[in-house]
Amino acid sequence: MNITSTLEYLEINQHDDFRSGKIYTTYCTTFPADERRCEKQFRALFGNPCVKIFSVLDALQEIGYLICWELTECVFVEHFEIFSEFRSKKYGSQIIADLFRDYSRIVLEAEPAELSTDAQRRIDFYERNGFSVIDKHYVQPPYEAEKNALHLWLLANWQPEDTEALKEEIYDVVYS
Repeated sequence: MNITSTLEYLEINQHDDFRSGKIYTTYCTTFPADERRCEKQFRALFGNPCVKIFSVLDALQEIGYLICWELTECVFVEHFEIFSEFRSKKYGSQIIADLFRDYSRIVLEAEPAELSTDAQRRIDFYERNGFSVIDKHYVQPPYEAEKNALHLWLLANWQPEDTEALKEEIYDVVYS
């Protein structure tokens, strides 16, 4: 089954919005502890002017979410999830196409392809949808002192002139 309607992106501005609760619950289920914020950090995102949290809807049904950071020259997609019951229905490709329409420069992190078949599948998905790996030595800082830093790949839909400066801005704005 493919998407037949236009997706809606509802920006969630308050941590007490019922949609943010659903987002946080699935976020905690989907992403391992080292790849996500604790509840206090998640709630703090709603007060950060650089962050946009979107609930993605199709025909008024919530199908996923995006957590994006508006940086100096690009948008950083920190988390992007299609809820499990809606996967393999081309929603991910539609969301990326919509992001490309709204933002000219997009960057995101992904697990290295050699980590698992799921990681390889994600990299293939991003590459099919216009992203390229721009750094295979990227390290995501830990969200908290007791969590681990992660070796990830950095992907973008353009080739930044200064990848190191881009990484520094991600570290300073997203992970500080």
